[in-house]
Amino acid sequence: MSERELDEKSYNLFRAFLEQQCGIVLGESKQYLVKSRLVPLMAKFKLTSLTELVNKTLSPVERQLRAAVIDAMTTNETLWFRDDYPFKLLQSKILPDLSDSKTPIKIWSAASSSGQEPYSIAMSVLEYQQKNPRAFPRGVQVVGTDISTTMLEHCKYGHYDNLALARGLSAERKQRFFEAGDNGMLKVKDEVKKMVTFRPLNLLNSYSLMGRFDIVFCRNVLIYFSPEIKAQIISQIHGVLNKNGYLYLGASESLSGINQDFSMLRCNPGIVYQKK
Repeated sequence: MSERELDEKSYNLFRAFLEQQCGIVLGESKQYLVKSRLVPLMAKFKLTSLTELVNKTLSPVERQLRAAVIDAMTTNETLWFRDDYPFKLLQSKILPDLSDSKTPIKIWSAASSSGQEPYSIAMSVLEYQQKNPRAFPRGVQVVGTDISTTMLEHCKYGHYDNLALARGLSAERKQRFFEAGDNGMLKVKDEVKKMVTFRPLNLLNSYSLMGRFDIVFCRNVLIYFSPEIKAQIISQIHGVLNKNGYLYLGASESLSGINQDFSMLRCNPGIVYQKK
């Protein structure tokens, strides 16, 4: 067997580890995914085989390796204004419903990855406020969380190369919300950055320190979890949403059979859920 291949026993042990640590469920034949994500770590940690890397990861004392492996397995590509309609719906329905709030509006991006979603939310709010200057007298706060500390540092840095900026960002928004940054990259302008804070959070853990929210984006996250973990996550999100708060899921995700404590609102286009 090649040093870059993973035997079935080690793969099954790794599957169990990943589900226990992150709730992510790997299928029986996803060795190729593990290989593509973890092989680059072999050189970094001076390991001779993928099996050795996985076996060391299972040891609680290998904290640095564990963190790197979890980062690699939980980092997903994302885009600006992904799917477009959630942000149009935010501006056309949800923000108008909340615009007169006497308290700060709080929005949570529950899997911020490299920062595109929380920053897209903030940009959407700024565009709405430009057209409605009296909206949100107490301000709007966006909180982005992720399990990956590496990704969170990238989010806070707020610099993006041309390849990242080409994914879903219009020329108009690029000009308005970005400025020259380091090493030929563009950086998110301060008016956007100051609206957004980033915090580490494993969605399997308690949300009690997160505070309460008016809107939660938990998009393209549930697809990685077992039905039991999905139900647990949605129940906890329900607990931190304010009365009549809104929940966004990904286009292929649904609360059907998971939770009955939300009303589904069919909009044109898209769907959003509202806390009962």
